[in-house]
Amino acid sequence: MFSIWFENAINFKNMDKVSFKKWRKKNGFSQQEAASVLGLKRRMIQYYEKGKKGDKDIQIPKYIELACEGLDLKNKIAKLINAKGDSK
Repeated sequence: MFSIWFENAINFKNMDKVSFKKWRKKNGFSQQEAASVLGLKRRMIQYYEKGKKGDKDIQIPKYIELACEGLDLKNKIAKLINAKGDSK
């Protein structure tokens, strides 16, 4: 188990602008809703999706990426709990 985690950690790549936008759309968030759940302003969501802030390239910070992963995990757990409740 640890070796799988470690291998994934080594091969882990930062979330890029395309992946971020896919994450937002997959979760059905508008830019404003994504900003709200991530504790950001809508303008930051726009910067991340563009990959630029003015002329300057901008990367998605690790803590935002981790927050996205956390929200995905929360949604998966909720679906599992709901599926178990429906099968009773």
